[in-house]
Amino acid sequence: MNLRLFLLILVSVSLSAVAQLALKVGTGAAAGEQAAGIARQIGGLIQSPWVLIGLGLYGFGAIVWLFVLSRAPLSLVYPFVGIGFILTMLAGAFYLQESVGQLRVAGTLMIALGCALVARSA
Repeated sequence: MNLRLFLLILVSVSLSAVAQLALKVGTGAAAGEQAAGIARQIGGLIQSPWVLIGLGLYGFGAIVWLFVLSRAPLSLVYPFVGIGFILTMLAGAFYLQESVGQLRVAGTLMIALGCALVARSA
């Protein structure tokens, strides 16, 4: 795997992780309308700028991912999606002040180790 392809994988996965963060922030704002009907909740989500930003980031990340898939075997690149678990956990911990316990960190480190092993097999 060349450096350019690896960087594109990181860009795609990072965009997905940032998209998750934006979606979480956007849904947090709409959560106050839980007493309202489902249509009103959906309307609140659709109008949330953070939800729209998150969806846009997902879309752009998907385009980058398509470029990656056109240049490498799926069995090689797909395990790198696991990096998104790491980035998303870190975003939750640092930006949303979510609690991250030892088991969650251990599981996430196992995912990182798996990604490293797959990369070395290339």
